[in-house]
Amino acid sequence: MNRVRAAVIGVGYLGRFHAQKYHALEDADLVGVVDIDAERAEAVADEVGTEAYTDYRELLGRTDAVSVVVPTRFHYAVAAEFLRQGTHVLLEKPITTTLDEADELIRLAAERGLRLQVGHLERFNAAVRELADLVGTPMFIESQRVASFNPRGADVSVVLDLMIHDIDIILKLVNRPVSRIDANGVPVITSDIDIANARIQFDNGCVANVTASRVSLKAERKMRLFQRNSYIALDFQKRSLDIRSRLNTHRDAPAMQDIHSEQRAFEDGDALRAEITDFIGCIREGREPLVTGADGRQALATAIEITRQLRDNPLPNQPQ
Repeated sequence: MNRVRAAVIGVGYLGRFHAQKYHALEDADLVGVVDIDAERAEAVADEVGTEAYTDYRELLGRTDAVSVVVPTRFHYAVAAEFLRQGTHVLLEKPITTTLDEADELIRLAAERGLRLQVGHLERFNAAVRELADLVGTPMFIESQRVASFNPRGADVSVVLDLMIHDIDIILKLVNRPVSRIDANGVPVITSDIDIANARIQFDNGCVANVTASRVSLKAERKMRLFQRNSYIALDFQKRSLDIRSRLNTHRDAPAMQDIHSEQRAFEDGDALRAEITDFIGCIREGREPLVTGADGRQALATAIEITRQLRDNPLPNQPQ
């Protein structure tokens, strides 16, 4: 096909970066950016040399693809209108606020043969992609994603803001149904949950212990994975893997020389550019995206159950 006509709906902090990436691609034409803040829309449009709009409906039927980077509560309404007009959609995470909305977007995309990609950006981290090739059958996973407070993500709980990144990766790595979830957490700064921990058990016995906080003093994003004869530690920020594996599996009690240690570091990459490049590639080649609507729905279902437990079972002395 010819160059893909693309637009970005919502050019706040993250949407502006989406616009920059489309502008830099050789096989895409950025035909417009949209924001309800006219000054912001004009500023971003001037930066990337395109047209500014304040109503996304003005672009319906005029684009091949859109990035939808609006607040989560508007995801369904905006994405559904573009899908009904035959437009491929890259939708920021979480996919929607409810499973019914997610199901309808997935149905619309499938019915029209369109690509629906969900913006779980960490899947495009080079270290994460390498990890996926090293994983066999995980037995235990521990992840920690903590950050200092940023009002930009405070319209949803820390589960939908931060934890959902790790939920998505873990569900993909384990690739088994979830059998049980136990969660706890508390509001600290906002009226919603700001720090949370969830224990996710799968039907094959694998357990994932997941912690997320947006009220910490420093940022840290790490995951540790244990499987038969190997242990892998992933640092998302450093884009590095620390691998310990047992070479001699015939000895009952392994000796030190049986343990192989390896560190792999990856060059700083542009995960957002990789995500958008993959989206355009899927459209041009007619293939499924790395993160499908079904993936986004699965992560949302797990996040919703964790959130339900956090709200229905508050810790002692916490407000209901």
